[in-house]
Amino acid sequence: MARSVEIKARIDDLELLRERLAKLATAGPALISQDDTYFQCDNGRLTLRQFSDGNGELIFYQRNAKAGPDESIFSKSPAPQPDSLRTLLSHAYGQIGRIKKMRTLFFIESTRVHVDWVQNLGNFIEIQTEIGDDEPSSNGEMITEMLMEKLGVSLDSLLHESYLDMISQKSP
Repeated sequence: MARSVEIKARIDDLELLRERLAKLATAGPALISQDDTYFQCDNGRLTLRQFSDGNGELIFYQRNAKAGPDESIFSKSPAPQPDSLRTLLSHAYGQIGRIKKMRTLFFIESTRVHVDWVQNLGNFIEIQTEIGDDEPSSNGEMITEMLMEKLGVSLDSLLHESYLDMISQKSP
């Protein structure tokens, strides 16, 4: 399974963030429409992500619920027929939520920076720094914290909840 160090934060000034990203990015922006369906999973999150071209990917991940740079482990598999896979997984495990978002993807060297507009939630930034199997997570934390500073992501804007958790909290 792959590993990364990640943060998620609410965006206060989208234009300022985009200006900073334009100066730092080594690739991007790429606009990606995502429709994420979450399924019941006792030892992590199981998500089917469908893209606007009709393809998808199945993603399993585990992450602590901490506001700040935190290690995540994940695995992905292509899902060329996401509609039928969604139906199958919904019957087998139970669907617990669905999140639709527009993601703008940037790379700063090997770090992925996502600027997300999430339906019914607003604008967010995610920074994901992949780390090797034998690499200490402190290396990813150091890169992530440096990028947070350069992009103007404040500690008080960091979130520990997933988009699914935030939507669930808004529901009565």
